[in-house]
Amino acid sequence: MRFTRIARTADGGSAFEDGEFPLEDREVADGVPAMAVGGMPSHGGVQYLRSAAFDSVPHPAPREQWVVMLRGVIEVTVSDGGRRRFGPGDLVLAADTTGTGHVTAGVGDPPFEALFIPV
Repeated sequence: MRFTRIARTADGGSAFEDGEFPLEDREVADGVPAMAVGGMPSHGGVQYLRSAAFDSVPHPAPREQWVVMLRGVIEVTVSDGGRRRFGPGDLVLAADTTGTGHVTAGVGDPPFEALFIPV
């Protein structure tokens, strides 16, 4: 499974990094066809977020966390000038917990919905 990591750079800024974690076909319950399953490291405290407007000033992530996009589209701009859009099904690992951070903006029709899963 592919994901995007927002990483802190040595100069205190942020940049995108592409990552991947393996999926394997596994039967998760009797009578259910095998599904692609992979582990996402986490540390409890999952949060569901829904917002009609998600435009921010530059900010670091409050903690290292997975952002699992459920609904809507956001555009993230990192301090090196990179810009990417993320929508339903996309995975982002926000790891820029210090420094300048990144800017997040809602794109298109609200609401924006996501799960935040602490690492």
